Amino acid sequence: MTMEDFAALLDETLGVSNPFEGSVIKGIIVRVENDFAVIDVGLKSEGRVLLKEFATAGRAPEIKAGDAIDVFVERYEDKNGEVVLSREKAKREEAWTLLEKSFQDNQRVTGVIFGRVKGGFTVDLSGAVAFLPGSQVDIRPVRDITPLLGSPQPFQILKMDRSRGNIVVSRRAVLEETRAEQRSELIENLKEGQILEGVVKNITDYGAFVDLGGVDGLLHVTDIAWKRINHPSEALHIGQTVKVQVIRFNPETQRISLGIKQLDADPWEGVEAKYPVQAKFVGRVTNITDYGAFVELEPGVEGLVHVSEMSWTKKNVHPGKIVSTSQEVEVMVLDVDPQKRRISLGLKQCLANPWESFVEKFPVGTLVEGEVKNITEFGLFIGLSGDIDGMVHMSDLSWDKSGDAAIAEYKKGDMVQAKVLDVDVEKERISLGIKQLGSDPFQDAVASMKKGDIVTCTVTQVTENGLEVQVDGMSGFIRKSELSRERSEQRPERFAVGEKLDAKVTMIEKGARKVTLSVKAREFDEEKAAMAEYGSSDSGASLGDILGAAMRRAQAQDDK
Repeated sequence: MTMEDFAALLDETLGVSNPFEGSVIKGIIVRVENDFAVIDVGLKSEGRVLLKEFATAGRAPEIKAGDAIDVFVERYEDKNGEVVLSREKAKREEAWTLLEKSFQDNQRVTGVIFGRVKGGFTVDLSGAVAFLPGSQVDIRPVRDITPLLGSPQPFQILKMDRSRGNIVVSRRAVLEETRAEQRSELIENLKEGQILEGVVKNITDYGAFVDLGGVDGLLHVTDIAWKRINHPSEALHIGQTVKVQVIRFNPETQRISLGIKQLDADPWEGVEAKYPVQAKFVGRVTNITDYGAFVELEPGVEGLVHVSEMSWTKKNVHPGKIVSTSQEVEVMVLDVDPQKRRISLGLKQCLANPWESFVEKFPVGTLVEGEVKNITEFGLFIGLSGDIDGMVHMSDLSWDKSGDAAIAEYKKGDMVQAKVLDVDVEKERISLGIKQLGSDPFQDAVASMKKGDIVTCTVTQVTENGLEVQVDGMSGFIRKSELSRERSEQRPERFAVGEKLDAKVTMIEKGARKVTLSVKAREFDEEKAAMAEYGSSDSGASLGDILGAAMRRAQAQDDK
C-alpha cells in the first residue's frame, strides 16, 4: 500500500474537517416543528436549530417556512448524519465583526438589557452578549432598573476580547458625554432670571443641589419657600423634579444659585397695609429661641415676639415656658419694617395689664395685704393680686427704727398689711408703705413743740461729741459745747444713759427728723430771768446772791 492510499484510508476512517465547518452560510427554513426550525443549507442533510435561538431579548421568535437566514455550521455531520447548525453563533459572528469595528472607531452601539448577573447586567448587542457593570448603568445610582429592561439603549464599548468572548459596555459613558454636550449648551445660554426644570441630586443642611441637565445649581434653604423651612428635606426629596429660577450666575466660576420661592409672589409686598400697628392677629409659633418666639402670620411672613413682650409678670423665664411650637396665639403688631423684613409682635398686649387693673382696684392710699415674697438690702417685696409684686422700701418700714433694724423684723412668708403709696403703670412699679399705716410720732410731737421750748429729755447714748437723747419719742442731740455754760462742765461723761435733764429746743429738723437741744441756752435763759426778777449785778448783788434768791423762791413755791 502506497502512502497516498494510506492517507485516503485514514481520512475515510477518522474524517476530516469539512470546509463549511466554523463558517456562516445562508439557509432556507423548510418547516417549523415542535421547538425546532428545520433548515436546508444545501448540504447532504438538513439541520435543526432551537427556536429560542431566533428570539430577541424579551420577544418571541418571528420566523416561518421559506425565510432565508444565516446560520453557523458547527459540525458537518453528527452521529445521526445531520449537519449541526447554530443561529446564535451566526449572529454572534456577525455582531462581533461589527462590534470590533465600532470599538476601533470609538463609536456607540445599540443594545438591550435583558438580564441580571452578579455585579451587573447582561446586554444583547445584536446577538453578542455583553456585560454591563452596575456602576456603569447611570451617572447616579439607579435603585430600580426595570424601566430600562427590554428597550434599546446606546452603549459605549469599554473592553472586548473576541478570543475569550468578553465584552464590557457602559451606558454611563454615553450619558456623561451627552451631559457634557448639554452642559456646554446650557452654560452658553444661561442667564439670570431664567426658569428651568431640574432634578434634586443631593440634599444638605444648607440646601439642595439640582441637576439642570449637565450642570448643577445650588438651591439654598432660604430660597426654597417664603415660609420658614428648618431643613431642605421638609420640602424636597432626592430625585424630585422641580422648577427653579436662576437667581445668580457667575460665568467664571460657573456657580449657579437657584430659587423656587422667586416663582411665587413675595408675601412681604404691602405688608404694612396687611398688618397695621396695634392690630391683633392669630398666628402659629414656628420657632422658639432664648430671646423670643417667631410667629407665622401667613406663609412666608413671620414676626418676632421678644421675650420682654411675652408676659406682664414673667420676666426671667425662657420663652419655651410660655409658648410651645405649633401653638396658635393672638398677638399685636408693635412695629413693621418692610425693608428689613421684620415685624415686632407682642403677646402680653393681648392680655389685661395687671398694673392697670391694680390701680383701678387699689388706688393710692388703699390698704392691701400680701405675703413677703423676697427680702433685699433695700426693702421687702410683697405679693399682690394679679401675680404682681409691690415694694416696701426700707425707709417706709418704721417711723422710729433704722432701715436695717426694721428689715430684720420680717421674714419670707410673713403676711403683712401696707398702704399703696404710688403706682407707675409704665415702669410697672408699685410702691408700698408699712409705717404709713400709723401716724408719724415725730409730726405729732413737733406739732406741740416749737423752737425755744424747755423740755425734759432722756439720755440714750453718750458720745465723744455730745449726748443722744429722746424727747417725746423724737431723737435729739446736745452737742458737747451745749452741755453747760461753764467750760469745765462741758463733759459728756458726766452723764449716764437713762439720766434725765432739761434743755432748750434750739432747732427742729423735720427732714432729718431730729431736734437740736442746748443745756447752756437753758442756763442763760434762767440767768436772764433771775436777773430781771431779783435785781442786777449793778446794784451790788452778786450773781450768786441773785440765783440763790431765785432758787429759794422756787423752793418755797414747791413747798406750798
